[in-house]
Amino acid sequence: MSKPLRLGVNIDHVATVRNARGGLYPDPVRAAQEALAAGADGITAHLREDRRHISDSDIDRLSALLNAEARPLNLEMAVTQEMLTIALHHRPHAVCLVPEKREERTTEGGLDVVAGHNWVTPFVSRLNEAGSRVSLFIGADPAQIEAAHRTGAAVVELHTGAYCDAVREGRPEEADREMAALAAGAAQAAALGLEVHAGHGIDYDTVTAVAAIPELMELNIGHFLIGEAIFVGLGPSIRRMRDLMDAARAGDGREGEA
Repeated sequence: MSKPLRLGVNIDHVATVRNARGGLYPDPVRAAQEALAAGADGITAHLREDRRHISDSDIDRLSALLNAEARPLNLEMAVTQEMLTIALHHRPHAVCLVPEKREERTTEGGLDVVAGHNWVTPFVSRLNEAGSRVSLFIGADPAQIEAAHRTGAAVVELHTGAYCDAVREGRPEEADREMAALAAGAAQAAALGLEVHAGHGIDYDTVTAVAAIPELMELNIGHFLIGEAIFVGLGPSIRRMRDLMDAARAGDGREGEA
């Protein structure tokens, strides 16, 4: 029997739309409620250093909501002392450590755990001690996976952006290479005892191949779902993604209902 595949919905870009005009609407906490009702297993939010979308008050309210509902919050954050202090205060179910540059539009590439091992490892230890499950967002590179394992993190989240870009841009040979790397990376990580997640750039056209990787336990998807919600609504966009994930994991190739 196939392992179940969880869906974490990233609600960052609901906050992006809100912040474009200021004020309180649309509310990312309401989006989190809608996502859970539509089949999401948990909520992901990235509190960036520049607060370009999710705010500190959003994290306060998301934490209260998800604690009350006994549902997991996956807090994405840079490896900085400020963010560590915030995470230790909230003690979310999961913390995903990600690279972060002020000038980037979205997260570009994975965390360099090989070069930053001595910096990352104490963060992992502090978060583990606080009871949060730590994930490292990395590329599917053997050296990075091995280094992630040595930090004591329980989870790696593999960056799927290069694969998704190659599919969308009609570069099939590159897409095949990237998918092979993801599959090999997932197998390596699982063999080391790490739980394996994946995310970045996933849409309806790319989720089936990613979700079919047997070692994966969770996908984190955000921007596409929020964008699709403009046309079909948040609930239907998530339900279709959920259906596609489930069909891929079942191995029957069926598409979910729109």
